[in-house]
Amino acid sequence: MRYRRFGKTNVNLSIFSLGTMRCLASQSVFNNTLETGISLGINHLETARGYGESEQFLGQFLQQQTLVSREELYITTKLTPTPNAELMAQWIDESLERLKLDYIDCVAIHGINTWEHLQWITRPDGCFLPLKRALDKGKIHHIGFSTHGSLDVILAAIETNLFEFINLHYYYFFQRNELAIALASQKDMGIFIISPGDKGGLLFTPSALLQDLCAPFSPLELTYRFLLSDGRISTLSTGISHPSEFTSILSLFKGNDKLTLEESKKLNQLEEHLSTVLNIEKCSQCYQCLPCPESINIPEILRLRNLAVAYDMKEYGQYRYGMLENAGHWFPGNKGHRCTDCGECLPRCPENLEIPKLLNDAHQRLKGTTRRRLWE
Repeated sequence: MRYRRFGKTNVNLSIFSLGTMRCLASQSVFNNTLETGISLGINHLETARGYGESEQFLGQFLQQQTLVSREELYITTKLTPTPNAELMAQWIDESLERLKLDYIDCVAIHGINTWEHLQWITRPDGCFLPLKRALDKGKIHHIGFSTHGSLDVILAAIETNLFEFINLHYYYFFQRNELAIALASQKDMGIFIISPGDKGGLLFTPSALLQDLCAPFSPLELTYRFLLSDGRISTLSTGISHPSEFTSILSLFKGNDKLTLEESKKLNQLEEHLSTVLNIEKCSQCYQCLPCPESINIPEILRLRNLAVAYDMKEYGQYRYGMLENAGHWFPGNKGHRCTDCGECLPRCPENLEIPKLLNDAHQRLKGTTRRRLWE
């Protein structure tokens, strides 16, 4: 296993972290998954107050595991932003109790997704205050945040200089947040990429076409290598749900950080394939089409359409598209069929895309079962 400095926390984390949201089938599965990960060198375990029984399971596990000392493990939990500072103080103590710990290494504010969330944190009597008090008392050691928000909200949160690390969505198939990576790195924040296998493209179960395009690499391996080749990134969440799934990443625990020539060539071929297949219908994700008077999440819908058409990532597209109008600020915006053909977006598009037509096509391709966030 390789380890990287987690920004200004000065903690050295394994390049793969073990999120505990997906291995909750039973305490036994949970324990076996974590034991396997730790035996392979993973030293960072991540949970959240909102992940069902995850904190309780982790607390039970930490009480009985004998593989490593407490000091050799780094535990992160996440607490949602709230306008009630006293409630945040209560949550900190409840997480400590559930985790059966004297201190939590890292606490992240879970989902600075809106300007209102940021205001709750930055005002003088905001919910950051109890976090700072817990830090001073040694109950927690480092404070960061996770986000599903827009890029402008993310950059503003980084600019507060309140945080030591960030949990961020950034993948080969979603590079919109690269500016956040750059700013966080400039401020020496630890950068934790969350859910690259799942929200990064449902890469545990890729389409046959995507597998062929990535061969001889797997799509999951290639996206992990894309991320790990970026020295600004500290660690990646694995999203493991069962010990057997570690086999897909064992080869990545060691090796060079830089992409090989073959890996770079394959990534370039993926981009060329996207451009060739989509041709004049390719959305390049400039976001100039926004704002939409119907609050349609145009760029994200067209990104999902790009992937469905070019790589047959229809299952992933339906998974994410089904969350629109159903996940609130975690995945905001309306679906494509809400388009009224008003035409406001058309003159703003530098690629002259027929956006209403593409939105309708995306809706027809991707309208599937309504989805919610995993732990709901």
